[in-house]
Amino acid sequence: MQEDSPVQNETTPDTTQTEPPRRAGRRNRLIVLSAAALVALGLGGIAVATTGNDRPAPTAVSLDAQSRVEAAGRADRSARESSTPVAPSTSPTASPSAASASPTPTKTASAKAKPKPKKTTKPTPAWVDPMPGAAVTSCYGQRWGTLHAGIDLALPSGTPIRAAAAGTVTQAGDASDGYGNSVFIDHGNGYLTHYAHQSRIAVTVGQAVKAGQVIGYEGATGDATGPHLHFEVHQGMWNQIDPAPFMRARGVDLGC
Repeated sequence: MQEDSPVQNETTPDTTQTEPPRRAGRRNRLIVLSAAALVALGLGGIAVATTGNDRPAPTAVSLDAQSRVEAAGRADRSARESSTPVAPSTSPTASPSAASASPTPTKTASAKAKPKPKKTTKPTPAWVDPMPGAAVTSCYGQRWGTLHAGIDLALPSGTPIRAAAAGTVTQAGDASDGYGNSVFIDHGNGYLTHYAHQSRIAVTVGQAVKAGQVIGYEGATGDATGPHLHFEVHQGMWNQIDPAPFMRARGVDLGC
C-alpha cells in the first residue's frame, strides 16, 4: 500500500513583495553629474544614472545630493557673472623722452685725434743784451782824462756772459792792456764785440757761437775795481765805437 508522502507546504517567499522603502542612497547608487562645462556652454542639467534595477528610480533626490548640485550651480554662475573681460596687455613702449632722444653720434678716429698745436719757440733776436738785468756803472766816453771805450755792466761775480750776436770766436784769453780774460767775436759784417774782465772763459778760438750763447762768466781780472763786464763794439779790429747807439739800432738798450 503506497503511503502518501506527506505534502510539505513550504512557503516560498514572494519576491514581488515590496520591501519597506529605504533611503535612496542605500537602495540605489545615484550618480549625479554636474557638468560645469555644460553649464558654461549654457546648458544645464543633472544626469542621474542608476545601476541595474528593474524598479524605477525614485524621483526624490537626497538632500545632500541636491545641496551639492545647487552649490555647484551657484558657484558656476557667480564665476561667470563676476568675471569681466581682461583687456589684452599691450607691449610696453619706450618713454617719449627716450624715444625722442637722438642717438649720440659716435666720434670718429679723426675727430678724436685732433692735431696738437705745434709749440713754436720765439726766435732769438739777431742781437741780444750780453748780460741782461745788469746795472750800468760806466758808459762810453772820457773818464779820468782817457777814453773809456766801452760800457761797464755789473752783476754778482760769476754771472754768465752771453754773445751779443752770432759769429766766430777770434780771441779767447788774456788780452793785456788791463782787459784781463777777454773774448773777441767776429760777426762777419765788419763788426766785432769784446767781452773783458771775465773770471772764466767758456769758448775757444775758432768756435762758432749763436746769439745769447754763454761765452764766459763775469769777474774782475785785469785792471778792474770790482766784478763787472766791460763790453765794447769794434768797427774793424781795435776801432772802438760807442756800443749804446749801435745796440739801440739793433733793438737792445744797454742803458746809456
